[in-house]
Amino acid sequence: MRALLKFSSAVDRLNAWVGQWVIWLILASTVISGLNAVVRKAFNTSSNAYLEVQWYLFAAAFLIAAGYTLLNGEHVKIDVISSRLSKRKQIWIDIIGFTLFLTPMCIVILYYAVPFFLQGYRSGEMSSNAGGLVRWPVYLMMPLGFVLLLLQGLSELVKRIAFLRGLIPDPTIKASAKSAEEELAAEIRRQAERDARA
Repeated sequence: MRALLKFSSAVDRLNAWVGQWVIWLILASTVISGLNAVVRKAFNTSSNAYLEVQWYLFAAAFLIAAGYTLLNGEHVKIDVISSRLSKRKQIWIDIIGFTLFLTPMCIVILYYAVPFFLQGYRSGEMSSNAGGLVRWPVYLMMPLGFVLLLLQGLSELVKRIAFLRGLIPDPTIKASAKSAEEELAAEIRRQAERDARA
């Protein structure tokens, strides 16, 4: 189990690192969108390449960040049902979900996505739009994103099993910083306490 927990920790670090960098793809997409709008209005010119690179960057951010999203417990869950169950039952639901749904889904998608990417890469497929881009870089995002999601799913599975065996603390508890609203409320409380003492 120690080797599996080391694997889990390595996957967590990988997806945390990926998540820190993927956010820049959203910024790049936004900047390109803004520049494209300015160039189109100011110089009455544009290119489909600008639009397509925005789509590529957004697709990359969405797909590559899937593992990071799972790592942070931000994926969709049916909490209205599972929140009424004991912690052990919640963990078992996660184990069943990772084993019977997430892992097979990722494997099936990879089975089709890898040949799809390779075919696009070998053929040098281009966008059918005038001035469009080569397609294989965006096709690569599918296998890459689902590999990261599959690895994170296996990591989460390992953590759930280790928790049930009493080897680690509850992996479902988020260790997050306070929100801006919580920080403001805390500061207001501290100020009120200082005013009360004065």
